Amino acid sequence: MQQVYSEHLWGGDEFDFYSGEGSHAIGLIEPYVEAVVSFLTNFEEPISVCDLGCGDFNVGMKLVEYTQKYVAIDIVPELVDRNKKLFEQDNLEFRCLDIAKDALPVADCAIVKQVLQHLSNKEVQQVVEKLQNYKYVLLTEHVPEGEFEANLDIISGQGTRLKKNSGINLLASPFNLKVKEERELLSINLEEGKGVIETRLFTIF
Repeated sequence: MQQVYSEHLWGGDEFDFYSGEGSHAIGLIEPYVEAVVSFLTNFEEPISVCDLGCGDFNVGMKLVEYTQKYVAIDIVPELVDRNKKLFEQDNLEFRCLDIAKDALPVADCAIVKQVLQHLSNKEVQQVVEKLQNYKYVLLTEHVPEGEFEANLDIISGQGTRLKKNSGINLLASPFNLKVKEERELLSINLEEGKGVIETRLFTIF
């Protein structure tokens, strides 16, 4: 991931760090923020959130004020250091962790926005085992439009399963995430042939 940012493989040459259109395109982030804020403000008391793969934090920064505590995680040390300097709030904390290998912070809700789509099935499975510790999981994935074969394996990196006409479905094999309830929060159709960005809410327990 350090190479993705240092070589601007997701674009954004004018930025020091750029997490791609999914974190910057207004047509993608405005409806996403609206949907997530609606969820976060549905509680009598604000809940705690762990953002697993916060990236350049262009999206996360719009959510912090609606939470009791917001822990933002990324695997790139330089990016985490940069975020710590740019974004300071009393209820915000940044940590540098590998979400597949490291123990994750305790929180009510995990946000996983377009992260698992870049990971191998082995690493996704390692994350899934930890997601069972959260009461809620907000998962956003870029998947093919229409029917597709879920969870074809890839090598972890900048790419996704779209080239294989596949995408992540955590409820399907081999991940089989156990949930109490599932519902779609948001679905955004991209240009023809470019797939769909879906955000789903899983209630784990």
